[in-house]
Amino acid sequence: MLNAPTTIVAVSTAAGNGGIGVVRLSGPRSLEISQAICSAKITPRHAGLHNFIHPNHNIIDQGIALYFPKPNSFTGEDVVELQAHGSPIVLKQLVAACVERGAIIAEPGEFTKRAYLNNKMDLMQAEAVIDLINASTEAAAKSAIHSLSGKFSFKINDLLNQLVELRMYVEACLDFPEEDIDFITQGNVKEKLNKLTITMHSIIESAHQGKLLREGIDVVLVGQPNVGKSSLLNQLSGEDRAIVTEIAGTTRDSISTHMSFHGVPVNIVDTAGLRDTDDQVEKMGIKKTWQSLETAHIALFLVEAGQGITQYEKTILERLPPDISKIWVFNKIDLLKISPSCVSSPEGAHIYLSAKTGEGVELLINQIVANTSSPSSIDDNQNIFMARDRHLVALTQVKDALTNATLHIEAAEIVAEELTRAQLSLSSITGEFSPDDLLGEIFSQFCIGK
Repeated sequence: MLNAPTTIVAVSTAAGNGGIGVVRLSGPRSLEISQAICSAKITPRHAGLHNFIHPNHNIIDQGIALYFPKPNSFTGEDVVELQAHGSPIVLKQLVAACVERGAIIAEPGEFTKRAYLNNKMDLMQAEAVIDLINASTEAAAKSAIHSLSGKFSFKINDLLNQLVELRMYVEACLDFPEEDIDFITQGNVKEKLNKLTITMHSIIESAHQGKLLREGIDVVLVGQPNVGKSSLLNQLSGEDRAIVTEIAGTTRDSISTHMSFHGVPVNIVDTAGLRDTDDQVEKMGIKKTWQSLETAHIALFLVEAGQGITQYEKTILERLPPDISKIWVFNKIDLLKISPSCVSSPEGAHIYLSAKTGEGVELLINQIVANTSSPSSIDDNQNIFMARDRHLVALTQVKDALTNATLHIEAAEIVAEELTRAQLSLSSITGEFSPDDLLGEIFSQFCIGK
């Protein structure tokens, strides 16, 4: 538990004008400071109408005060919320009045950090708060709510309990080496390790999908100059984001557009056409194209339907990262008077469309979503939770430890060591074991007042 000697204060509503603005206090002097500002007695868990009075006795505003005594509050401390009119000037005066009475300005994320340190939530739930605030799609918001509610913390903790139980059994076996009993076989250790490994694969898959929901899928348009990349970007975004001309090399720099396909956030980058050129500006754009491809999830290869895949595209394929997903887009079907279609292929799906008329674009959108390995109705998937790189690293470490334990099943000492390593990695996800510098990095991403 955190025994914070200080009382913090900050505006908890978004910046700018609004109908209502909230100033939040948390700490041992929250009630004392608020009572000095309010015109009447504050009753716990009752909304009371007050004049908010500055220490110079001037009325700042009229509003509502809500008092939540510890430990039944968001932070686990005494919390008071002063709800005033949403004028930045009024809220600034309220904060100043609280500071003058003894409060200090909260650091970014300090309210949520105190909630974590007071065991009101674990680290995954704390991270879900900022993910919910920053959610760019309905599916991302639902996923963040799942994490915030503790649903996936429960999954991690259930797995952790199974790990600890198995580890205790194996270590107990090591304490009785003189007994002529095969404890590993008798305790079904190998079967339990296999079961844990299968569960880990499922959790890792959910975490990967959650990471995509949080950060978005990076899609790069690749193709020869004047093949229709800018026209396709405009069709996908529903607006004229890129200049379209018949002149090759019109796109000199990368144009990034953020959108949502079936609840999945997608970042599409229209790049300069890859070709040999003496134009220095265009060369810089082509260099950025290759840089975008190094980190992209999906490469959309645009070719003319009447020309097909040429040596140009085959040469680019040789330089692509091996794990990038590929979709082949055969453009300008309007010139050939053929219908849009989607054809499966070992080297990637073939989508026939017209970037000029928009025919077949919906087929491409569906394929982009399908290539993320997520269901088309991802926003209805109850098993996806928000994940960060640190979660995936820890989960991968757990999976590797379980694999090593299975490979050395005959050596109880190694099994016990690998289970210990898995337990520490899994504990770091919920924050049961987390270094202070990690906590500082996580909570620094929050806004002040949260």
